[in-house]
Amino acid sequence: MATAQDILAAAQRLAPEVVADRRTIHQHPELLYQEHQTSALVAARLRALGIEVRTGVAGTGVVGLLRGARPGKTVLLRADMDALPIEEQSQVAYRSQNPGVMHACGHDAHTAMLLGVARLLSDRRGEIRGCVKLMFQPAEEGGAGALRMIEEGLMDEPAVDGAFALHVDALHYAGEVGLRVGPTNAAADRFTITVRGKGGHAARPHLTVDPVVVAAHIVTALQTIVSREVDPTDKAVITVGSLTSGTAFNVIPDTATIKGTVRTYNPDLRAQIEGRLGELAGGVAAGMRATAEMEYFPGYPPLVNHEAGIQLVQDAVIELLGPDAIVPKEQAMGAEDFSYLLQRVTGAMFHLGVRDRSWAEPRPTHSSSFDINEEALPIGVATMAATALRFLDAG
Repeated sequence: MATAQDILAAAQRLAPEVVADRRTIHQHPELLYQEHQTSALVAARLRALGIEVRTGVAGTGVVGLLRGARPGKTVLLRADMDALPIEEQSQVAYRSQNPGVMHACGHDAHTAMLLGVARLLSDRRGEIRGCVKLMFQPAEEGGAGALRMIEEGLMDEPAVDGAFALHVDALHYAGEVGLRVGPTNAAADRFTITVRGKGGHAARPHLTVDPVVVAAHIVTALQTIVSREVDPTDKAVITVGSLTSGTAFNVIPDTATIKGTVRTYNPDLRAQIEGRLGELAGGVAAGMRATAEMEYFPGYPPLVNHEAGIQLVQDAVIELLGPDAIVPKEQAMGAEDFSYLLQRVTGAMFHLGVRDRSWAEPRPTHSSSFDINEEALPIGVATMAATALRFLDAG
């Protein structure tokens, strides 16, 4: 059987191919459910390795199945493929060639690393006990691509027994791996509040019910839910990201629209905030002679890492890199649809440090300056491969 150092050495040998794939994908980013070029590249790479391939899952998703030489369990490894609607500002040679679209969350690296894992494990089929299912999903960025793939049979034939994923971490340095047991990413919901008033001439506000003013008061009032109604030891975020109304400087419009997001971990608090949003908005509007109607859209559930899953990753990291490579991962209020898989099977998501030590400041995800230290890529490949083999060898 391959040792940890064998796996790490193999991942280092594969590094040039992984880097090349990452840069190719980075140059050609595609938004959610439009990942046609990326999924075609993935499918071609897997077929060249002799891996069984299923395409068109959830539209653009790809599932590869690597069967080991001996019977056993099935472990799923996941990468996401979609990019973000961001104009890239960096001047690297591999910068985005698609205006207004950028791999600003590291999904290009996730996909390239999982292809590296596929290469590494396909060379070791004779050592594998069971199956490795390779999940390349669309639409992690708000489109619930993971859930759609589950609904289209991802977890079946063969049935998945465990699932693992990694996510790049712009706050930690290359060579570090962030781990956390339990809730790690928050639930993410969104809401729309429509304020209805009475429009008219901007010079005669007394003859109107100004929805812009009402909406402004609602936005301010919503912040008191977290500051005055939520236990300070709990975690919650209410953010208004959009307030739109009107078309002219001298016209008071009839309506205003507020859009925002709610992030929580506690399911009871999640339900409480949903109820209070509508009540508070309606009350403020009524007090100002307007009305407010709320629509609430539940999103991803919290991501909860299983202790057994994190233990497997931790053991793999210690063997590969030593105990000093492990750093604690803080809870984040960002959402992650890998949570749908961890609701169904044992597993974990770990976080791969990608910050370069020469950078004075982090280059954060979801920003136009995001980038990674590519020396982290073979570390991600080795950690994912070693974790999968540990899971399967445990029987």
